[in-house]
Amino acid sequence: MISRSQVQHVAHLARLALTPAEEERFTEQLGSILAYVEQLSQLDTTGIDPVMSERSLTESLRPDQSRPWPSREDLLGNAPDRAGDFFKVPKILQTD
Repeated sequence: MISRSQVQHVAHLARLALTPAEEERFTEQLGSILAYVEQLSQLDTTGIDPVMSERSLTESLRPDQSRPWPSREDLLGNAPDRAGDFFKVPKILQTD
């Protein structure tokens, strides 16, 4: 079972501000989830191969093939904003 102080600790690590009502609700919900996982861990899985993916391992995807665009203008014509022969995007990094 998970305690309310553990929920508060995880909320602090995640930088979440929880109200006392949310702390109580999450304590109950997480406790239920952990109890269910404990139930699952008690299942006998001997003889059952682990599943790595829902897709068959024999399934294959088409090979990647590079193809040139008909023209640079066709490609850049799709850009919402451009500067010469380049896509213009908003600045995301700050330099001091």
